[in-house]
Amino acid sequence: MNAQPLTVLVCALGGEGGGVLAEWLVAVARRAGHAAQSSSIPGVAQRTGATTYYLEFARQPRQAGATRDPVFALAPVPGQLDLLVGSELLETARQVGNGLSTRERTVLVASTARTLTTLERMHGGDGRVDAEALTALLRAHSRTLHLLDMAALTREAGTVVSSVMLGCIAGSGVLPFAREHFEAVVQGAGGASAAASLRGFALGWLHVSGMAGTGNTASMAGTPPTTVATPPRELTLDEVTALGRTRVVEYQDEAYGRLYDERLARVRTAERTAGATTLAATHETARWLALWMAFDDIVQVARLKARAARAARVRAEARAEPGDLVKVFDHFKPGVPEFAALLPPRWAERLQRWDRARQQQGLAPWALPIQLGTHTVHGMLALRLLGGLRGWRRRGQRFAQEQALIERWLDAVVHGLAGSAPLGLEVAACGRLIKGYASTNERGKERLLHVIEHVLPLPGTPADRARAVADLRRAALAQDTDRGFAQVLQAHGAPVLAPREQPIRWVRRGSQARR
Repeated sequence: MNAQPLTVLVCALGGEGGGVLAEWLVAVARRAGHAAQSSSIPGVAQRTGATTYYLEFARQPRQAGATRDPVFALAPVPGQLDLLVGSELLETARQVGNGLSTRERTVLVASTARTLTTLERMHGGDGRVDAEALTALLRAHSRTLHLLDMAALTREAGTVVSSVMLGCIAGSGVLPFAREHFEAVVQGAGGASAAASLRGFALGWLHVSGMAGTGNTASMAGTPPTTVATPPRELTLDEVTALGRTRVVEYQDEAYGRLYDERLARVRTAERTAGATTLAATHETARWLALWMAFDDIVQVARLKARAARAARVRAEARAEPGDLVKVFDHFKPGVPEFAALLPPRWAERLQRWDRARQQQGLAPWALPIQLGTHTVHGMLALRLLGGLRGWRRRGQRFAQEQALIERWLDAVVHGLAGSAPLGLEVAACGRLIKGYASTNERGKERLLHVIEHVLPLPGTPADRARAVADLRRAALAQDTDRGFAQVLQAHGAPVLAPREQPIRWVRRGSQARR
């Protein structure tokens, strides 16, 4: 008889019910008469690691009259894992990278769903880890691989992912427990949540048990293993233009939509004059122009938060039943930039000078923390009033500044097209640098203006300048700091960005920072 226990490692993110899942598994083992033990290692906030639950199970039921309990380990040993289950693709791959899963022994069940890490979100461009590379890693280090979208199954069942994971574990066939044992433990919780958990369990069991015994294979939930996902279709210029116009009209008004049309027509005319066989530069401009014209500000944030669709989504995420009271508290911390954005330029400049003077004295930038109960009449009225300032937005300092910067970019696109179609296309693609808010948004504008002012006038052929613009755009999207961007600037003979002033703040020892 094999005295070695069955070993299972579960990886779950915060709020996914990993602790409940571990308790369920221990309860299932005991119901079946097997000894079991579980331990957990908490993850870190902000998605730098999942919470892991390690469980060991005796392979045989406890014998009648046995006086000695088995001795279990508290942590997994690399290469000695029978089953690895993860609710998120990158977190599962992280455990594989630790050497816990092996091709000779481990059955691996992983969700294809992704919850982006902080570093992935901070990236200037597309910072997502390659899902295909993660999948290849899992396949290379597992005896049997089951891939399915646990997040989609969770939504379908109206439950939490822990119940789907339980069904996957049961369906894998690694543990010597009958399905009835699993369902009895879940049913013991009682109430409506138990019914939803059983639905999730059934879906997980169905998608994994149907793949059991097929060897080292992978399949998406509900999709045959031989099916290849069709890549998303590239939108045509007319489709992008229609979507962009709809966005800016919804953001401001019909007159703003006509301005979008006029701006795009300038680029289209310039590209046709340049003799381009396709309207690639116009296509790029249509995308990034719509996003830039609909820039985020406090008015837009208020409008989005006041939408009925948002309230419905919050209730769905909280799994609130009809008649349940859901309280929502939104936290805001607007500072001088947010208030100045809606003020006329003269007033805004005076306010900004006042805050700069405070910072030069070592004080932190001024901000007003606000907690707003948006489930109340007063809270929702406040959002509605703030969101109703769309008409006032045109009088604000930021609106004028954004329009001026947009015009400089469009002029550069048209000027680039006059040199060559590829150069105009590269300048149009630089609209991607404008994204995010606060310092991220300002950094993108600074880099775009630097390209327009110092790279486009460089000597050389249009092809040389097009390569320089493309290299700088890639560097700007790949680097969070200015170092890589500066290196590419120097390589092309352009001046680097001027250093930014950073006020020094002095803090007394043993005291809190002055506010």
